[in-house]
Amino acid sequence: MKFISLISGSSGNATLISDGGTNILVDCGMSGKKLSESLAAIDMHADELDALLITHEHIDHVRGAGVIARRYNIPVYATEGTFASMETGAIPEWNVISPDADFEIGSIGVMPFSIPHDASQPVGYSFFSDDRKYTIATDIGHMSGYVLNHLTGSDTILLESNHDIDMLRMGTYPFPLKQRILSSTGHLSNDDAAEALCRLAQSGTEHFMLGHLSKENNTPQIAYMSAQNALSEAGINVGDDITLTVAQRNAVTLCEAFV
Repeated sequence: MKFISLISGSSGNATLISDGGTNILVDCGMSGKKLSESLAAIDMHADELDALLITHEHIDHVRGAGVIARRYNIPVYATEGTFASMETGAIPEWNVISPDADFEIGSIGVMPFSIPHDASQPVGYSFFSDDRKYTIATDIGHMSGYVLNHLTGSDTILLESNHDIDMLRMGTYPFPLKQRILSSTGHLSNDDAAEALCRLAQSGTEHFMLGHLSKENNTPQIAYMSAQNALSEAGINVGDDITLTVAQRNAVTLCEAFV
């Protein structure tokens, strides 16, 4: 199973899930040209995609969704609320999904789950293949028990680690935007992500990728160290007990595996 971040950050997001037979793209917050370049880097082409799943309608997740769906006739899956709010133009084939109602795309099982974010019916996704579970959970205002329950049992997780709280509070963002990001329907901070990682690692998850980092209010180094320090304090060693990767903003990132 391949679990690959094509791009990840506050300016664009796209993730590839593939078992070699079924290829699923989660979000397309990039141009068609950029998507083609990213897929070429892993020896794929957009016409090999079997489905495009959308987490929510914000532009950093759907910028290229309509173009890609039309150009390559890719079926799109999203909640009713997301479809109603997307501004992507005509989509040749759309499929309405519901949180907590599983379905299959080819050989991969999919479970969407609600996430606390200021969008219209947003979701995260868990994927199932060969008795393994892979989960994408970004744009989370807070780590609720419900979301944590959906993450638990995953072998690999792409988890939001959006901002350093002090950088955000001291930064140049307007006060209303700061309040939105810090709200319970905004974005997950490094500290909250680190706390969740500890709990998930203790419950058996072995592979973590931190994603959706803010360009202005975070750095890959700060996000990584926040998580590593928290894990170390919990007696969990990166490299020995779990793997930890930070998704690059504008480049393909593979989730690390044990050497």
